[in-house]
Amino acid sequence: METDIPILQQDQSSPTPKHIFILSGQSNMAGRGGVSKHHHWDGVVPPDCQPHPSIIRLNAKLNWEPAREPLHCDIDTRKVCGVGPGLSFANAVREQLGSECVGLVPCAVGGTAIKEWARGQHLYESMVKRSKESVKSKGEVKGLLWYQGESDTSSHHDAKDYKANMETLIHNVRQDLGLPSLPVIQKCGWHSEMLI
Repeated sequence: METDIPILQQDQSSPTPKHIFILSGQSNMAGRGGVSKHHHWDGVVPPDCQPHPSIIRLNAKLNWEPAREPLHCDIDTRKVCGVGPGLSFANAVREQLGSECVGLVPCAVGGTAIKEWARGQHLYESMVKRSKESVKSKGEVKGLLWYQGESDTSSHHDAKDYKANMETLIHNVRQDLGLPSLPVIQKCGWHSEMLI
């Protein structure tokens, strides 16, 4: 399935990312921290989610720009985005890398089930396309952070099939990106954290 995504452009004020991480899943990854029941983000950014000059993000128009909360504001457009785990993760990684630039590729969309992330579906194809475009700046995809699962708990059948669907997703992403050992860090809203 082809998606209408423009050619990658580099914002001249942004550094070039060496280490790229894909952020995918549903609302927990897209960020709902600080969003009130009245659908407003309070604008509060915790210390570990503060922007840093060596952390950039790939926006919806495929331009690298400084990363700041909310990371998914132009990706998950159906609801108000707030603070998510992406910048906290990037800041922790940045501390280990020194001056090397970290690039984030936001792809998460709230309220989505894993079947919407199957190969051939719009969300999956957009994630793969954005990930491939991100490395045209000569960086390397170092991992996929996946935070999703609550939409797959509404029926016993969906919950039972989640493991097999997740394994298929990991296999497909690794194959389609040509990265057979791509680390996938998974966190589900209803399951404990694990490294796959």
